[in-house]
Amino acid sequence: MCQRVQPDRARHFALWVVEKLHAAGFEALWAGGCVRDELLGTVPHDYDVATNATPDEVRSCFGRRRTLSIGAAFGVVTVLGGRDEGQIEVATFRCDAGYSDGRRPDSVSFSTAREDALRRDFTVNGMFYNPLTHEVIDYVEGRRDLEARVVRAIGDPLERFAEDKLRMLRAARLACTLDFTVDPHTSAAVRDQASGISIVSAERIAAEMRKILICPQRVRGVELLREMRLLDVLVPEFRRLWQDAAVAAPPSTGASQPQTPWQLTLQILGGLEHPTFRVALAAFLWGLYQQDPQPPRLVDGIGQRWRLTNDERQGTAWLLAAEPQVRRASRLPWHTLQRILIAAAVDELLLLADAIASAVDGGTGEIDYCRRKLQLPPDILNPHMLISGNDLRAAGYQAGPRFRAVLTQIRDAQLETHIRSRDEALALARKLLGPVPSPPAGVPMDKKAKKKLGILNHRLQLARQQLAGARKQNDTPGEVERLEREVAALEQEVEALKNDG
Repeated sequence: MCQRVQPDRARHFALWVVEKLHAAGFEALWAGGCVRDELLGTVPHDYDVATNATPDEVRSCFGRRRTLSIGAAFGVVTVLGGRDEGQIEVATFRCDAGYSDGRRPDSVSFSTAREDALRRDFTVNGMFYNPLTHEVIDYVEGRRDLEARVVRAIGDPLERFAEDKLRMLRAARLACTLDFTVDPHTSAAVRDQASGISIVSAERIAAEMRKILICPQRVRGVELLREMRLLDVLVPEFRRLWQDAAVAAPPSTGASQPQTPWQLTLQILGGLEHPTFRVALAAFLWGLYQQDPQPPRLVDGIGQRWRLTNDERQGTAWLLAAEPQVRRASRLPWHTLQRILIAAAVDELLLLADAIASAVDGGTGEIDYCRRKLQLPPDILNPHMLISGNDLRAAGYQAGPRFRAVLTQIRDAQLETHIRSRDEALALARKLLGPVPSPPAGVPMDKKAKKKLGILNHRLQLARQQLAGARKQNDTPGEVERLEREVAALEQEVEALKNDG
C-alpha cells in the first residue's frame, strides 16, 4: 500500500540528503519548486536536490539499494526515503543541448549551478536554497518575480518553450495555482507557439489540466488558456461558444443580464467549492453540453484526447446528464429521482447543480428539495434490492444482456412500491423473461454437477431443519422470513441444476 508522505518527515529527509552529499565533499542545494514554496511560506509538496556530484557518485553516496537510476541519462538519480518520507530526485548540475522532440534534451553535459539555473523553465522555479546555511542562490532574479507575483520564462521564452512545449501550459497552471500574473513577453511567446502544444503527450496535458481545474483560481487559469490561445488547441470545440453572439438567459430563468454560454461557463466554474476533477470538468464542459446534449459523446471525445480514466469520463458524463433532472427534482417521478439520490456521486452532483443554478437563475429550491429527500431513512431512500442476477440464474434463466434491463425494471417497480417482496420480484421476472428454457433432453449430469447437487441437497436439508425449528420455537418473524428465503433460494438452485444436468 502506498504510504502518505508526511511533510515534516519529507523535509527532514531532504535536509539529510543535502547533509550527506556535503559530508561526502559535494555541493548540494534544494532546487526548483520547493525553494519557491519555502519563500512563499507554504509547505512544499516535494523536494528536489541539485548537486555537482555525478549520477554514479550520488549512487555511491547513498548506496545502490536505496537509489534508482531511471533518469541517470539526464543526470537524475532518485533517492528512496523511509516510511512517510517519500523520495527525492537528485540531479547533477547540467547544460542541455537540443530538444528535437520538444520535451527531452538530445544530450546533456554536467556544469555549474549557474548554468543549471539558466536552463530551467521560469524564474520563480530557477532558484536554489542551501538548507544548511539558509542562503538563497538566485541567478535568474526569481526572488524579484516572486515578490512581484509574476511568472516569467528564464531567458528567451521562445527558446524555453521550444525546449519543452508543456511549459506553455505550465505557465498558465503556475499563474492560477499561485495567483500570479504572466509576464507579457512570456505570454506573447505562448501565443506565438501555442499550436505546438499538440505534440505533448495526452497524459502530461491531462495532469496539468487537472491541477488547473481544481485550483481555487481555476477561472483565471481557464481565461489564461484562452488568452494565450492554448484552449483553441486543447479543446477546439470551445470556438463555437466564443463565436456565439450574446444570448439571453433561458426563458425559464429570471436572469436580467444577457450572457454568452462562455460567460456562464466561467461563472459556474467559479461558483464551485472545493470540487473534484469530475465536477470541475463537468462545469468546464457545461456550455458545450447546452449545444450538444449528449454527455457520453461530448466527454468521450475530450476524454480520449486527454486519455482520462474511465472513472473520470463516465463520472463526468453522468453528472452532465443528471444535473438537469436535479433542477426539476420535485416534478420527477419518485423512483426516477430516487435512483439519482442513491448514486455514489450524488454529493458531487448537488455541488455542480448548486453552481449551475446560481449562475443561470439563482434558484436553488429544487436542490434543497433533493437534500431534504436525502434525509429520509435508509430503508425508504435506498432499500435493499429484492433479487439479483444470481436469483435469476438460480431460477433457471441463462445470464445475458436481458438481465440488466429486467433487474432495472424490477428495481423501478420496487422503488415505486408496486412490489414489496422477493416472491413478487421473482414473479415479475418470470413475466418479463418468459418461461424457463427447457434443458436439452438426454444430457447426463457430469461428476462435478452431481457433486454440487449433493452439496446443495445437504444445505437444503439443513436449512429446512432450521426453518422447522424456528417455527416451532416461535422465532421472530424476521428470522423465519430469512430462513424461508434461504430455503426457497436453495430449492431453486437444486431445480436449476437438475434442469441443466
